[in-house]
Amino acid sequence: MQRQYRERVSMRNPVHFCALGFGSGLIPVMPGTFGSAAAVPLLAATIAAPSWIFISLTILFAFIGIYFCGRTADDMQVHDHGSIVWDEIAGMFCTFLFVPLTPLHLLAGFVLFRLFDILKPWPIIVVDKRLHGGVGIMLDDVLAGLMACLSLHAILILWPF
Repeated sequence: MQRQYRERVSMRNPVHFCALGFGSGLIPVMPGTFGSAAAVPLLAATIAAPSWIFISLTILFAFIGIYFCGRTADDMQVHDHGSIVWDEIAGMFCTFLFVPLTPLHLLAGFVLFRLFDILKPWPIIVVDKRLHGGVGIMLDDVLAGLMACLSLHAILILWPF
């Protein structure tokens, strides 16, 4: 992260800490990928949880992410800086809605989410270009997660593994 932006955030601030993916967004290369990887231990912690808890967490992560990401972007004075990766964490949770969390499913979902997040097909690209603030930061990754989720479900129906 460029020095002037780094000076505007503090890992002691819980909002910044979360928005920066517990520090994973500060990794200088591929912060979105590392932010997505930061979701894996959180996902693993929900393996035995009932579906309603997983759904509730997914919704909670998406909504609090609007605040975390918007506030941190405001503090950094940059819209959607690459180090803000809470949106990737929430997007990863969206990816695994109603998907059994096995190691192979985690790998497949991770790859699908990263593809949709990087390539930004329609309508993700429209949201990414037109919406700003916390909602804009979050919504493109939530959409990428939902598209990855649908793709993962289709793959699991066609080729169960």
